[in-house]
Formats: sequence, structure tokens, C-alpha cells
Amino acid sequence: MGIIPDRYMTELSRRLREGIQRYERGRVGGWLALSPLLVFLGVYLLSSLVEGDFYKIPVSSVFLIASIWAVFICKGKNIEEKIAIFSQGAGDKNVLLMIWIFVLAGAFAATAKQIGAIDATVNLTLKILPGKLLYAGLFLAACFISMSVGTSVGTIVALVPIAAGIASETGCSVAFITAIIVGGAFFGDNLSFISDTTIAATRTQNCSMSDKFKANLSIAAPAAVIVSVIYVVMGLSVNYSPQIGAVDWVLLLPYILIIALSISGMNVSVVLLCGLAVNAIIGFSTGCAGWSDFLGAVGNGISGMGDLIIVTLLAGGMLEVIRVCGGLDFIVEGLTKHVKGKRGAELGIAALVSLANLCTANNTIAIITTGRIARELTEKFGLDPRKSASILDTFSCLIQGIIPYGAQLLMASGLAGISSVSIISHLYYPFTLGILAIFSILFRFPRRYS
Repeated sequence: MGIIPDRYMTELSRRLREGIQRYERGRVGGWLALSPLLVFLGVYLLSSLVEGDFYKIPVSSVFLIASIWAVFICKGKNIEEKIAIFSQGAGDKNVLLMIWIFVLAGAFAATAKQIGAIDATVNLTLKILPGKLLYAGLFLAACFISMSVGTSVGTIVALVPIAAGIASETGCSVAFITAIIVGGAFFGDNLSFISDTTIAATRTQNCSMSDKFKANLSIAAPAAVIVSVIYVVMGLSVNYSPQIGAVDWVLLLPYILIIALSISGMNVSVVLLCGLAVNAIIGFSTGCAGWSDFLGAVGNGISGMGDLIIVTLLAGGMLEVIRVCGGLDFIVEGLTKHVKGKRGAELGIAALVSLANLCTANNTIAIITTGRIARELTEKFGLDPRKSASILDTFSCLIQGIIPYGAQLLMASGLAGISSVSIISHLYYPFTLGILAIFSILFRFPRRYS
């Protein structure tokens, strides 16, 4: 191999310095880099308090304000470059994939309603589950399906329309019933062997899935039991006995297919396309829907996801600006330099992945982003990698489950026709899981992994 001439090395060094300078010019760092998130929270809270109604303020409007602020604080770039950064985040492949799923989910839900599949599934559910065990039964069903599917989004797509139908039949709060499904969906997302968060957490911490599952189950199982008992107790006050219609078993096929294909591990987009095709076949063959009726339902379903899609695009763009401005690096540096002792290291990992999740709105990306640092803390302070993997997965799922701009709450709110914020106060399982996870760090349990 020949020797590189000095003039080429000089030119390479010059270009490298210029590249670093351009990179640094776009970074504001510190709390200013994170201020778009603070603006979002501040504007939403203040506006809601002034109105006296936390459900009246559209999340998309607040995101627009926060996004404008994010673009404004990005220094060292002209307006075209700032907008390009924002657009790059909004057009990220993960964001767009999420949007395609929203489109297909809206179309599937609307056509399922058009042919009567939701009403048939609701009737069957009410027949199977006694009124007093309805809440606990829905939660356990969501837990089982999410464990099998390995994705919270797939579980929400399959069950939230049914839950919303049950709410209208029984007179229960739609937000409350929807939150039951969301909580159960995150149980499986946190524990399933085929969940992407499980895979990311175990790979970054270099431990087996079965070991991480055992460490995780000792925290998640008690949380699920506690929440199930709460739902049983709450269900004792349910005295409403709805008039249950006859169950048309043919109309159950779309949801049976959705659940079965999801459990088989098929891509969620393909699952929804199959469900949409089955809805069309049933609608045409039974006369429940003609061609124009079916297309109208598809259009209405997609239109119903419009606000959800806008929020997803704005969130993706804003979070990319935060990353480019150094917000994520600021979090990492601030948390890791003050860590002392095992408790501090585990709390640091929990805080690290939680804040990263706030800035990315994607629990898998948050784990991948912070996994290497968590591994370094694990080795430095002699932590058990199984416990570290459990902390990464648990706290990322916790934050993902309670942020109003996360895919799961946006999807659930879109399918149920309510605000994503209205669901948060009813999320018993995520909050119970979070409390037990913090206790497991402070009080060093399970002992075997601490």
C-alpha cells in the first residue's frame, strides 16, 4: 500500500475540521436543547388550566408551537437547513412506517364497523365475561395477546375497537376501557421473547432472553396481579346488564384472523391488509356493504387518523431537532457523571433510558441509544446484566406507555375516538409497574439479580 501524499492529508484534515465545525454550529446543548419538550408540556398544561379542561386542547396545536420553537433555537443554520433537519426527522423511516400502520388500522377499524364485526365481537365478549369480571378479563386478554404477539401496537389495533364498543354498550368511560387494553399491551411488550425491546435490551447487555425474562417477571408479574385485583374490585360495582344481541360467528373472522396472524409473527402491516381484505369479502358476500360503501368506510377510517398522523410528523421532526441540537447528549452526560454505587448506577440507567424515550418517543430506539452506556455502567459498578436489561426494557416501556405523543397512545386514541391525554390518568398498570421497578432498585430485589 502506498504512502498518502502530505497534500491529501492536509486537505482531508481541513475538510474534517470544517465538518466538525458545521456539526458543532448546529448544537445549542444544555437545557435549551431540551426546551422544545418543556415548551410542549408548559403550553399544554397552562392552556388546559386556563380552560379548566385537560381534554379540550388539541395536542397537534401544542406540538406545532413546540416545533416552531425547536426550529427557532437551532443555531448556526439558515432557515432552509433548519427545516431540512425537521423534515428529515418527520420523514424518518420509523415515523413513516408508523403512519402507514395508522392508515391501515384506520381503514380496517372503519370497515370492520361497517360490516358489523365490532358489534359481533362485543356481543361475544359480553357473553363470555360476566359484568363484574369485565375489566379484569379485558386486561388479562390484552396481557396474553401482547405476550403472544410481542408488540403493543398489534394488541392495541386488535382490541381497542372492541373495547370502545364495549364501553358504549355498558356505559363505561371509553378512556378507562381503552387504558385497560393499553396497560395489558405493555405487559407483553415488556416481557415477550419476540418483542423488539426485549431483543434490544438483551443484546446491548449481553445476556440471554430467558434470564432477562426471569428478572423482569419478578417485577412485572406482581404489578399485573395488583392491577388485576384492582380491576376485579372496581368491577364489583358494575351493575349494568346490557341487552346482548345474537353473535354472528362469520363476523368474528376479521378479529380472529388479526389475532392469529399477529401471534404467528407476521408483519403488522401485512396483518392489517389481510384483515381489510377479509372485511371486504364478508361485506360483499353478505350484502353488509357494497363497493361504494366499502370505499367510503376506508376513506372515513383514514380521515379519522388525520390528526394522529399530523401529531406523529410534528413529533418526529421536533425530536430530530432536539437530537441534532445536542439534547440527547446533554442527558447522557448529565446523568452518567454523578453516578455512585450500585443503586445510583441502576437509577442512572433507568433515568437515562426514560429521558431518551421522552426525546425519541420510541422505546426500542431509546434502548439502542443508551444500551452501550448502560453496559459500561453495569461493568464499572458490578451490576447484574440481567437486571440492567430488565431496567432498560421496563422503564422504556413505562415512559412509552404514558407519553401522549407515543405511537401506542396515539393509536389507541385514534381508534377509540378520544384524546390521547384522556387515557393517561387511567393507566394503572404502567404506573404500578414503574413504582415496583423503582422499589426493586431502592430495596435491591429480586436479590438474585441485585
